[in-house]
Amino acid sequence: MGSPAVSVVLPFKDSERFLEPALGSLVSQTLTDFEVIMVDNGSSDSSRKIALGFCENDSRFKLYQSGGGLVRVLNSGLDHAQGRWVARFDSDDLCHPDRLLLQLEAAEENGEKTVVSCRVRSFPDSAVSSGYRQYESWINDLESSEDIQHNLFVESPVPHPSAFYGREAVIEAGGYSDCGLPEDYELWLRLWSRGFRFIRVPKTLLAWRERPDRFSRISSAYSLTSFYRTKAKYLGLVPCLQGKRVFVAGAGQTARRLGKHIQREGFVIEAFLSPVPVREGQLLRGCPVVDISRWKNTQKLPIVVATRIPGAAQAVQGYLESRGLVNWKNFVLCS
Repeated sequence: MGSPAVSVVLPFKDSERFLEPALGSLVSQTLTDFEVIMVDNGSSDSSRKIALGFCENDSRFKLYQSGGGLVRVLNSGLDHAQGRWVARFDSDDLCHPDRLLLQLEAAEENGEKTVVSCRVRSFPDSAVSSGYRQYESWINDLESSEDIQHNLFVESPVPHPSAFYGREAVIEAGGYSDCGLPEDYELWLRLWSRGFRFIRVPKTLLAWRERPDRFSRISSAYSLTSFYRTKAKYLGLVPCLQGKRVFVAGAGQTARRLGKHIQREGFVIEAFLSPVPVREGQLLRGCPVVDISRWKNTQKLPIVVATRIPGAAQAVQGYLESRGLVNWKNFVLCS
């Protein structure tokens, strides 16, 4: 019997409340040429029993044991997988019946150095904040490879359980890294730095469960500081920023914190460009603050746009574009 086309890598720990419907959504896939690599990360509830039940009823379901944290469990899943393609999936989410089929078609059309995502819908509605719903809308609106690339340093544009990628290509790139950073976002930026493209199937194929005890809510690897460190680590690989001498558009907390981390990565900040005129003349991270409306870029340096205030980044982007500057050529959006 040959290898399956797709390996679904599904880590779990104490997921008895959600595991059965999650696995059931895989049984309902219109694509049948797949395996499910379930990796138990030390469950103490009935999750393992539920997983074993699926193994007994369907030979495509395979159960393994691991430990030592999520990164080790994910890499264990990649090691056990036999498919050319890997679909990530979490034990509390739900797949649309066509998810594997549509993502496989997109992946085969675009090649192994492509990460294929899809639109997502967070649920249940009662647990989803307005801010998180805005993040979901932002994700879903980014479809083309160019749009996703131009927003890579804003937030993670690929929800991890929606990702679909070439197994060998990701393993060759080092797999998941246990470096104290958000393991999925760090992987996306590392893959981008190695020439991978990102695309999105324009259909909602994943129901993404929101709950307060989700790993990304409680792990220090997902703190704002960890995200700033991750962005700073790779920001210098953007072609227009490789000289590492920049202006930072923003003078608030985001600009200050991101500024600290890019300085640690060797960036020289010429000045912070403030949308708020009253801050002109102040010092931030040892650099002058300049009113952006009075700023003259005589040195033709690139700009890192650094703000998390709703609407502020779009306003700054609009202002820069009105001056003839181009996203990813003259400035990079960050937050």
